[in-house]
Amino acid sequence: MDMPPEERLGLDVKRAEQRLMAAKHAAVKTAGLTVPQYAALLALHANPGISAAALARECLVTPQAMNVVLKNLLEHGLIERSPHQWHRTMLETHLTDAGREALRVADQAAVIIERRISTAFTPEERATLRTLLTRFTDAI
Repeated sequence: MDMPPEERLGLDVKRAEQRLMAAKHAAVKTAGLTVPQYAALLALHANPGISAAALARECLVTPQAMNVVLKNLLEHGLIERSPHQWHRTMLETHLTDAGREALRVADQAAVIIERRISTAFTPEERATLRTLLTRFTDAI
């Protein structure tokens, strides 16, 4: 082997991601959501009317995966979609009242996890971690 396993960072990053996703899954489940659904609702809250393609980019998933998420959210009455005022082929997506409430409940639980992570580091360490993760991503 050209590189010893203990020098490989990919496994450490994957382990951290899996722990985060498991914790977020348990948290947002309290609102009856999956992590991808929560991410979509959070992005929709910040970007009302966003297209499905832009929402997919925002959530770092494929357009096909986002269409499945949107279909489920629509079936549960958490979003509504309508043709754009000028671009009739584009559908705008908005949260419904039920969607805003599901997001509120899920976000309350998700923020607890984010705060636990945040308080484990000083502000300087958080800034350094972001810089290091950016370098990690760029190196790939």
